[in-house]
Amino acid sequence: MKSERHVEIRPGVESQVFSLANNRVASEVFGQFDQNLALIEQRLGIEAVAHGNHVTLTGDEETLNRAIAIMAGLEERALDGHAVTLGEVDGAIRLARKVESQDDDGDGRTHRLPATAEIVTRKRVIRARSPNQNAYIEALQEHEMVFALGPAGTGKTYLAVAHAAALLERKIVERIVLSRPAVEAGERLGFLPGDMKDKVDPYLRPLYDALYDVMPPEQVERDIQSGVIEIAPLAFMRGRTLANAAVILDEAQNTTPMQMKMFLTRLGENGRMIVTGDPSQTDLPAGQTSGLAEARQVLKNVSDIAQIMFDKSDVVRHPLVSQIVEAYDKATAHKGEDTLPT
Repeated sequence: MKSERHVEIRPGVESQVFSLANNRVASEVFGQFDQNLALIEQRLGIEAVAHGNHVTLTGDEETLNRAIAIMAGLEERALDGHAVTLGEVDGAIRLARKVESQDDDGDGRTHRLPATAEIVTRKRVIRARSPNQNAYIEALQEHEMVFALGPAGTGKTYLAVAHAAALLERKIVERIVLSRPAVEAGERLGFLPGDMKDKVDPYLRPLYDALYDVMPPEQVERDIQSGVIEIAPLAFMRGRTLANAAVILDEAQNTTPMQMKMFLTRLGENGRMIVTGDPSQTDLPAGQTSGLAEARQVLKNVSDIAQIMFDKSDVVRHPLVSQIVEAYDKATAHKGEDTLPT
């Protein structure tokens, strides 16, 4: 049972005190050496001074209301037994910026954020860190086929794999099938050493990494050996019907229209299909139409298919990644898609 929170609101005064449940929760929320508070200060432009299980927030009224919403959400996460990392703080700040301040609901908890969509696996709880991630998780839970398009670092692949793992653990599906087109980006597949598995594994490594992050490693190994988790290049999908499976196609911008149609028509009974890709990073030969771009247009009016569009504001990797994406977008807009400034 959660403890009552107390927030002292003094109308017209640009300083408010937020009290957390106890010192343990406060320590978790504030972060090591108050690093979480420092990030909130930096991103919101306020001052936050911790003393015991209280924090004094100083700034303009609207920003203070947003800060209180953030602190309340982080406290709830700590009370639920989950770690409050810098990533969680970053996500709370992103979500708070999209929400207008709300009036006190009468229970002493002021300006709370709406519920955040989450994916629960045996190993961890993954919560949305941006409004578009929130919409993506909700779409994954409500639709059998979901397209996620956007720049690197927005969580498209990671959340897809986490959702598939959650479906498998809850026995909603019987297996997971992960696929990528094996398109060379400057190197020839045939020059790589080893057998076919050794050759395609480097292309599928990001999918392995996501699996190991959301599932116990020993479980991943057992499921791969038994075929419950199958990781294969797109070329191996032809002629199959993928029933009772969560199927993910990653880096879909590198598919041809024919490959994309082939893949989408593999969906079988009680299947789930997730297609992710970044239209700005196509490795197809010049002049070749991307299957992802075509599918986005062809299927845009199919009501049972969800399409989620991410942008640079959703990047949850290192802050520099968002700046890099923005710089390339500006360069492309300035010089055209095929020419960058020298």
